[in-house]
Amino acid sequence: MIAGWSKYSPGRIGAKLPLAALTLAAPLCAGCDPVVDIAGADFPAWLICAIAGVALAAVLRTLLVAIRIEPHLGPLTVVYPCLAVLLSCVVWMIFFNRI
Repeated sequence: MIAGWSKYSPGRIGAKLPLAALTLAAPLCAGCDPVVDIAGADFPAWLICAIAGVALAAVLRTLLVAIRIEPHLGPLTVVYPCLAVLLSCVVWMIFFNRI
């Protein structure tokens, strides 16, 4: 065997093929995303939904603190990011659902 060629064995190359295929497919999927025009600048819709989800989670947090439910929620570092993702998906379904 030639020195230095062992790192290119077929088993090692085959393990990286799914990662390479996923990397090459990502730019193709980005073209399917709806775009929102704000003041002449184009923003992807998922970015708008993510910002809205975080803002809604912050508003909901103040509501949960005001009605004294927050101490009973559990690990807050898990609850609030999950709430932000849930609200982002809800915003997406309300404004960008094409079904």
